[in-house]
Amino acid sequence: MLVQQILKAKGDDGVVTVQPGIEISEVAKILAERRIGGVVVSADGKAPDGIISERDIVRALAVKGAVCMSDKVEDLMTRNPVCCTKDNTADEVLTRMTDGRFRHMPVVADGALVGIVTIGDVVKARLQELSMERNALEGMIMGH
Repeated sequence: MLVQQILKAKGDDGVVTVQPGIEISEVAKILAERRIGGVVVSADGKAPDGIISERDIVRALAVKGAVCMSDKVEDLMTRNPVCCTKDNTADEVLTRMTDGRFRHMPVVADGALVGIVTIGDVVKARLQELSMERNALEGMIMGH
């Protein structure tokens, strides 16, 4: 299954982006309100400059305490995030996420942000694909 198919199945809610200069407290509010685990950081709303996740905020809280909530996103974000394209396979993306130990991957086309996939999106797509393969094999075995 391709990333393009995963994005199509998710629907077109758009990608949530934030400016690098906003405070972490604002990002935390966005994550909570939208019930998402991470957002892409983009100065122009098009190119992914970084990514910030719940994990990044929790780690900062553990190290600095609540004072980190007034830090700027650019101080905590992961710069130059690992991205994929619509032509990457679910297996490729899953491998990169697992190896890199991250759960969100921006999808780009010609350097512009076109979507985001989460490890949950990829696992769900892969499970659906395996189920279809199983059903096809069962049908072949039973002569359907």
